[in-house]
Amino acid sequence: MTVTTPDERTVAQGPAAVPAPRRSTSRRSGGRLGRWLGSSLVQAFLVVVGLIWLTPLAGLFLSSLRSAQENASGGWWTALTSPAQLSFDNYTALLGNAGMTQAFWNTVLISVPTTALVVVIAALAGYAFAWLDFPGREPLFLLVVALLVVPVQIGLLPVAKLFGQLGLFGTIPGVVLFHVAYGLPFAIFLLRNYFAEMPREMLEAARMDGGTEWRIFIRLVLPVGRPAIASLAIFQFLWVWNDMLVALLFADSSSQPLTVELQSQIRQFGSNIDVLAPGAFLSLIVPVVVFFAFQRHFVQGVMAGSVK
Repeated sequence: MTVTTPDERTVAQGPAAVPAPRRSTSRRSGGRLGRWLGSSLVQAFLVVVGLIWLTPLAGLFLSSLRSAQENASGGWWTALTSPAQLSFDNYTALLGNAGMTQAFWNTVLISVPTTALVVVIAALAGYAFAWLDFPGREPLFLLVVALLVVPVQIGLLPVAKLFGQLGLFGTIPGVVLFHVAYGLPFAIFLLRNYFAEMPREMLEAARMDGGTEWRIFIRLVLPVGRPAIASLAIFQFLWVWNDMLVALLFADSSSQPLTVELQSQIRQFGSNIDVLAPGAFLSLIVPVVVFFAFQRHFVQGVMAGSVK
């Protein structure tokens, strides 16, 4: 019979008991110290990278709070030592600028309907390609995949001519339709692959319970596919909000978004910094707010499928 004490452990083998060696306290503390140092170095590195990434944003914000004369006389970092030069006069003037406010609302009227249409159409098409049997399903999906490699520049002139004949050129619906058309191939490809990963047994059980395809799509597929749909919505919104190429060609002065209006504010011999800085910051802060509002769903959608 062997007896163990708090100071030693024994391993019984037959009639004799051999004390088991204790793990070294210094080794345990060294392991904890190494892990702590490793995590601290990683955190410090991430903090440095974050500060470097935020520096241009901070510079833009401080520049938007300074007058044109102060921005011309010194860099934005001088505001850190003399905060008296900071004011919201530029934003007040910006909100009183009819062209900038109209361009901001044009951007909203282009980005929000485009994102909603792409998400709805892609979700329906993705479910159909993943779980519905219909003639020509595979060739049609291959066509959708092939459209992913078509650059947007190829369709600018033909679509512009078509929109001119239809009376859509220079209008917000024309810009929305162009973004929807070129956003759908990637959206359908993304959601179809996500929906195809759902268990077949789950859908078959819903059909056996009398659920129609529409009811299964609304009550089952959409809630399960929420992370991928949220990720797609964020990507699509950012792409359309920051677009300038399509808007330069398809929008006129009454329908141009904020990116085109900011570009038109650049003077011949310099930059209209008192208008460009607050306008650029306003254009930047809206996508940031949207991203952080849907950050949890975005991370889930990006990580979906990485672990079986």
